[in-house]
Amino acid sequence: MKDREEWLAATLVGLADTLVDEFDMVEFLSLLTQRCVELFGAVEAGVMLADPAGNLRFMASSSERAKVLELFELQNEEGPCLDCFRTGEQVVNQRLGNGPGRWPRFSAEAVEAGFVSAHALPLRVRGQVIGAINLFHAEAHDLDRTDILLGQAMADIATIGILQERIINQAEVLTGQLQRALDSRIILEQAKGVLAERAGVDLDEAFAVLRRYARDHNRRLTEVAAAFLAGDLATADLRAIDDQRARPVAAPAPDGSPSGPW
Repeated sequence: MKDREEWLAATLVGLADTLVDEFDMVEFLSLLTQRCVELFGAVEAGVMLADPAGNLRFMASSSERAKVLELFELQNEEGPCLDCFRTGEQVVNQRLGNGPGRWPRFSAEAVEAGFVSAHALPLRVRGQVIGAINLFHAEAHDLDRTDILLGQAMADIATIGILQERIINQAEVLTGQLQRALDSRIILEQAKGVLAERAGVDLDEAFAVLRRYARDHNRRLTEVAAAFLAGDLATADLRAIDDQRARPVAAPAPDGSPSGPW
């Protein structure tokens, strides 16, 4: 490869840059597979990532052929990528062939697809393994020490980028949740103030009225507050239950019939 150092530098920068607004995970992983094919002279490459439950999932490949083989590996629970993910160790320079071997079913399928050797590099950082990269060659091909070091460097930077993107997403989710909580609090405080003024009660009692209405009608407190501010609930609606509770029960007459004008 011409200007390998320049190509490698550009590749590492590209893999590290996950802070752009238009970042797309699938596109990022597709770039990773393509760069692995170029760096190692591999025929195909694929990437698998662990889901939240810790199960490995296919994410990207350099071709449909590699995708089919990756899915076969997952379905049959054997192959270099799975071993690499489970152990967190590199699986390199593995010869594929029919018959008994390390991965008999996977090897037979890989040979049928035209591959002769396979490698897998872990996507890991500080002992945390989040996936693996598969590499396939159509001939007997060994990665030397330099190849392995460069490949693992690419995998490590990609891992940092993936985790960085996850952290950003989590931060955005938490920020959104916090903002919604703040907005809900503002609505509730406004509803308390308006209800207190209209009903002639203090803020604590206004809050208690809103909360009792929400509880008795199986509605969220913020929803009740918003409905009150929007005019969908009147002060009388909110206090109706309190009025019923506060209304004295007529004492029975001596003969057992209800007292009163009836």
